[in-house]
Amino acid sequence: MTSRRRWARNALVGALVLVAGWGTAGWLVVGAPDAVAAESTLRTLAAARGLRIGSAVNAVPLRQEKGYRDKLRYEFNGVTPENAMKWSQVEPVPGQYAWDDADAIVDFAEQSGQMVRGHPLVWHSALPEWLTSGSFTDEQLRAILKQHIEDMTTRYAGRVGAWDVVNEAFNEDGTLRPSIWLDRLGSGYIADAFRWARAADPAAKLYINDFNAEWTNPKSDALYALVRDLRAQGVPVDGVGFQTHVTTNSALSQLKATLARFAGLGIDVAVTELDVRMPLPADDTKLTTQATVYRRAIDACLAVARCVSLTVWGFTDAHSWVPGAVPGWGAADLLDESLQPKPAYTSVHDGLAARDFTGTAVAVQSGRCLDVPNSTATGGVQLQQYGCNSTGAQRFVYNRVGTKTYTITNAQNALCVTVANGSTGNGAAVLQSPCAGLAQQKFELYKVVGSDQDYKLAATHSGKCLRVQDDSTADFARIEQWPCQTDPAAPSKQVWRLTAAPGHP
Repeated sequence: MTSRRRWARNALVGALVLVAGWGTAGWLVVGAPDAVAAESTLRTLAAARGLRIGSAVNAVPLRQEKGYRDKLRYEFNGVTPENAMKWSQVEPVPGQYAWDDADAIVDFAEQSGQMVRGHPLVWHSALPEWLTSGSFTDEQLRAILKQHIEDMTTRYAGRVGAWDVVNEAFNEDGTLRPSIWLDRLGSGYIADAFRWARAADPAAKLYINDFNAEWTNPKSDALYALVRDLRAQGVPVDGVGFQTHVTTNSALSQLKATLARFAGLGIDVAVTELDVRMPLPADDTKLTTQATVYRRAIDACLAVARCVSLTVWGFTDAHSWVPGAVPGWGAADLLDESLQPKPAYTSVHDGLAARDFTGTAVAVQSGRCLDVPNSTATGGVQLQQYGCNSTGAQRFVYNRVGTKTYTITNAQNALCVTVANGSTGNGAAVLQSPCAGLAQQKFELYKVVGSDQDYKLAATHSGKCLRVQDDSTADFARIEQWPCQTDPAAPSKQVWRLTAAPGHP
């Protein structure tokens, strides 16, 4: 099957899963849940936000536990093999690959309409003994690494959507981590790995992935500088993954800024291995704190348009890596050992479901704000632009009423932005009036490519965009509707900067 046909089939399966469900025998049951019920899972909520929500997958319970498979299928639209693609697992004997676990995960993902994130191609750890203890020349070692990357990426070309090409390349002080690759091949191994992966599978997105880079520190700065320099050299780095293995003591207060900083390099960013561990035993206070940290992570990703995915490193405490690796700690996942949702699950669910926001709307072509004249609380007053200030006359509440569709209410007087008389004509006044759920009070938000906060606001009843009358840059200029501007020579016309808009409305 060609990759184009395979992905088309996956898209269809994914869509059917969202609206149909799965029967007890694992077969698709068309017409099971309705649209409202379907939207209650993490994957459907994430899909509506243009976000991929994923989980690391353990091949053993995937094979043996129906409950594990069901939760993975229902709740996530992305998967990452936890161990099954690590070099020591897939090639324990030189030249003899053990594909069973990796194939099982990829097959499951295809059947469930999920994207696979391959993990990892190059790492200092989880290497087979024959490689680390072998007497290879530097040239032979380079050839072995190249062959491994090519074997992995070509086998899953068209089936793996993204790869963690280089994993954990840095020390905490920002220096490159000593490894068989750095020590024997030099720092150029990183660029080589990306080039080899791109040549083997041109369609897959290629990431560098690391931990403890979620805030400003020497490691984060060094990672930023490396990605910037590699891209300047034409090395195909498509994104940066931030593992985000944290504790209940972690504030994650800089995650949003970090994601935005790296996205400014023109790349995608992703939270790739999120879990929030706590000292055992768990209690209500710790679980509540954990939920807050998970919510900060999802909110940070949702606030940055180029944060394309958030992956948890396992979804149930029954199969968590944490207790074995960090004695005395655990309970790090969204579901408990019985696959029941914890407060952390509810927190992530609520974060994905949240659409409403409050802020100012700045006309990009003038730098002035959408404004209610004289702060009036009466209906029928045409809106205007005016120099931005901190008054309630310029604060608006955006309430989601449909896919990318909102009512816009002035925060001060609770009146709705409305196209006068439901007119479809050019130049119809945009005013405020009592909210009544009318079509002329609903607006679709069309994101401007390349910006987290710039949108066109199109009235749903007319399909026409809000603009400043005559594209004026003056105070008091009135707001009206006009055919949506498509002229690339005037990109700022009709564009509004919604200061509090999430990156994924």
